[in-house]
Amino acid sequence: MISAIHEKIRDAFDVFDQEFNKTVDVREVGTIIRSLGCFPTEGELHDIIREIEDEEPTGFIRFEKFLPMMTKVLMERRYRPISEDVLLRAFEVLDQNKKGFLEPEELTKYMSEEGEPFTQEEMDEMLSAAVDPGKNVILYKDFLEMMTLEEH
Repeated sequence: MISAIHEKIRDAFDVFDQEFNKTVDVREVGTIIRSLGCFPTEGELHDIIREIEDEEPTGFIRFEKFLPMMTKVLMERRYRPISEDVLLRAFEVLDQNKKGFLEPEELTKYMSEEGEPFTQEEMDEMLSAAVDPGKNVILYKDFLEMMTLEEH
């Protein structure tokens, strides 16, 4: 089982090892981790990078440091995606009037002012997928179905 996990990690890492020297740009670490089915927050990602970065940061992460950390993350099943029902309950809490939808402005306010705020670019990308073009609202049940279909 460990060898299969190591192979999966090596394959994901190799995609971004442009120089074939067992290093990747530190900015690619989040993409590699997400490609392995893990979804840490930005704060958790920064912690991971700090843990595996060389003492004198070079802007690159070495495979020999990435492999044991990522093996442990996968074995412990850390940073799993949030389930559809938990996301639905979160949208329902935001939809205080139980309308079944949110206005784009409402969601933008929540996502940019609460918790770990989204950037404007992230909000624009999410809204482009979430907003029903005919009604100009976010029918969150439809949006969740679309998001979870893409994961399967």
